[in-house]
Amino acid sequence: MTGIDETLLADGDALTAADPSGVLRALAGAGAQVREAVDLTTAAGVDRLAEEGRPRSVVVAALGGASSVADVLLSLAGRGCPVPVVVRRGGPLPSWVGPLDLVVAVSVSGRAPGPVGLAVEAARRGARVVTVGAEGSPLAEVGARGGNLHVPPARGVRADGSAVRSSRFALWSLLTPVLLAADALDLVQAPAGLLGQVADRLDTEAETCRPWSEPFVNPAKALALELAGTVPVVLADGDLMAAAARRSASVLARTARVPAVSGALPDDAGDVVSTFGGPFSAGPDDVFADPFLDGPAGPREQLLLLRDAPAVVPDADLALVEAVATTAGEAGVRVSEVVAEPGPDLARLAQVVARTDYAATYLALASGTDPGQSPHLAELRDRTG
Repeated sequence: MTGIDETLLADGDALTAADPSGVLRALAGAGAQVREAVDLTTAAGVDRLAEEGRPRSVVVAALGGASSVADVLLSLAGRGCPVPVVVRRGGPLPSWVGPLDLVVAVSVSGRAPGPVGLAVEAARRGARVVTVGAEGSPLAEVGARGGNLHVPPARGVRADGSAVRSSRFALWSLLTPVLLAADALDLVQAPAGLLGQVADRLDTEAETCRPWSEPFVNPAKALALELAGTVPVVLADGDLMAAAARRSASVLARTARVPAVSGALPDDAGDVVSTFGGPFSAGPDDVFADPFLDGPAGPREQLLLLRDAPAVVPDADLALVEAVATTAGEAGVRVSEVVAEPGPDLARLAQVVARTDYAATYLALASGTDPGQSPHLAELRDRTG
């Protein structure tokens, strides 16, 4: 049994009515987030970063839902990045950070203790600082100091009472300024023109996954149905999609309340296939099983493959993906796939991220869960200050 209301998924009006936090509206506005963030970042003066020269290193400070910003930057920069890129969720700033380095701190509220503390310490040591967060916040105060750069979130992200106030649903408002800064420093290729293509791809995905399309033609709704009642293992087919895999595991947990793990090929192939035949993959379905005599079946492992466009994947990596999928099928583990369409790296990544964001949201709504609110997460924050 899936434990979800499949009829709800077929009713767009009912879906939007069941979404009090406005998560579906926030996801549909991802392309608009990119476009507005480009304008805000340009107005903030991102071009002057290039005049000051490339830094010795880049430290990205982000945590929680905003940590996807760091993951995407690392995936795009790749192993050929001309300077080291280091990620910090919190804790002390590395002792070697100084005036030659750049620290990028991201928090949609501008008040997350980790990023704020790291930005303050970086500024004290004379490092350049780029901040992305709410205006009037402690983070904005650091970014507004001479020589630094601050970019506020897009207007939609600042809307009161909307789910987009969460960093989970403000990804593109937070990520776009960081990518433009990295482009200005020649660390990644992410000019404004490319980001316009990304916005268009996000708009296309929003139309494809809109609430009013039937589940049999809506790939995000179909994926939600496949993931219902399962323990998802999200596996990327390489470095680029690794950021999407980590993001997917996070939104499945935070949005749909489904525990999920993630990995990337080739490194994690062995760990993943080792789980086949374990307690969550009990072999092929038994058509003669009697749920009244045998009891209800427990949650089953579901392999979710996030695949790059086949034309850009080396033959050896394609063979490994197929081998993992075949091994899963023979072990009775169901396999779902999200495959990127051709285009620039960032556009392909954006499509896969959007698809899994929508799937997690539909899974939450069909399970009777508000995808924008997690009471237990709120309790944890209250207890830890």
